[in-house]
Amino acid sequence: MQDLPSHSLEAASIETRTSWVVAFAALAIMSISYGAPVVAVVALKQIAADLGSERSVPSLAYSLAWLGTAVGGLAMGRIAERIGVRWTAGFGALMVGLGLCVATGGSPWRLYVGYGLLVGLIGNAGINAPLYIYVSHWFDRRRGTALALISSGQYVAGAIWPPLFERGIALFGWQWTMTRFGAFVAIAVLPLALLLRRPPASPTASFAAVGRSSTAVLGWRPGVVLGLLAAAGFCCCVPMAMPQGHLVALCTDLGIPAAHGAAMLSLLLVSAFISRQFWGWVADRVGGLRTVLAGSACQAAALTALALTQDETGLFIVSAVFGFGFSGIIPAYVLAIRELFPAAEAAWRVPVLLLFSGSGMAAGGWLAGVIYDYFGFYGPALATGIGFNLLNLALVGTLVARQRLQPYRAAIA
Repeated sequence: MQDLPSHSLEAASIETRTSWVVAFAALAIMSISYGAPVVAVVALKQIAADLGSERSVPSLAYSLAWLGTAVGGLAMGRIAERIGVRWTAGFGALMVGLGLCVATGGSPWRLYVGYGLLVGLIGNAGINAPLYIYVSHWFDRRRGTALALISSGQYVAGAIWPPLFERGIALFGWQWTMTRFGAFVAIAVLPLALLLRRPPASPTASFAAVGRSSTAVLGWRPGVVLGLLAAAGFCCCVPMAMPQGHLVALCTDLGIPAAHGAAMLSLLLVSAFISRQFWGWVADRVGGLRTVLAGSACQAAALTALALTQDETGLFIVSAVFGFGFSGIIPAYVLAIRELFPAAEAAWRVPVLLLFSGSGMAAGGWLAGVIYDYFGFYGPALATGIGFNLLNLALVGTLVARQRLQPYRAAIA
């Protein structure tokens, strides 16, 4: 059984000032913890040079961080529901700090262990999925807006940290920058985690409790719909990761200074942060699935423009457009899960969705590096990303079409 529509809950809304306090605390935590993967992006060429490796090595470390976050979220989401999200977030921050220190060991395997195991699997995994689930329990009327807000942490991180990392790497080296930032993550996140308290009981809890997984969703079995959402999430995140993981390196290949490339990455993520609030507002009005479809279409158009743009001014413009396009997709997926399935199932369905979207981010960052190493330029990688994006549009478009037909099927029944 699905949650009741938000407009029917206005008189019994669980939203309070505390809801927004915990939402902004979650935003701050994500803004700090997601700086960890950004270090590898800004230092991609330096890491490859120091390790005597190809670009696919640091690209794989970045990808393993995303994959670990996605896989670990399956367990951490359930653990957080039992012991409280403040514990998983605090522990995750300590592991992120430790992982960055391990990653500076001077060999590819230390880079992989630091990013894949510590930063990802038991670090950001204790922060990402648990906070999505946690914040969704604090909101009913403006859940889409709240999810958009906290998921903006990744883009706040991308807006703040790249210029600082670029200066630190240029002056002191990437190892120094990684270890100092790792210590900062642990010190800054722990007090913020103390602001995360147990969420209130939802007025829809009694309805969610009796919801059954066997109930049809969009006229199909629930597993089919979740599978299509998961596949769509993977396909949209492969192209989503490519510019985020390789934009600085792409710029330097074109003769654009690394500092300008870092500024370009910041602009992309600032645009994503600002527009994500717009997409959250849209999602609260048209629903999660339609928001995913619109955002994915914008992302495909921007990625196509990125593949065709070579000059610095054009890349700045395209970066801002790309940030606008993709920014609302992931929180809209989470909102779609909450709209289509019982609230009691959020603790495992949301992490499953994030597993596939995070795996797509991991695959996209790594795949772009591998394709670059083979061809020697980024054009084929971006073309591959566009292909994945078109497949995503087909999958989500199918679900949106089923959703639009629901009233007609109900009337016939």
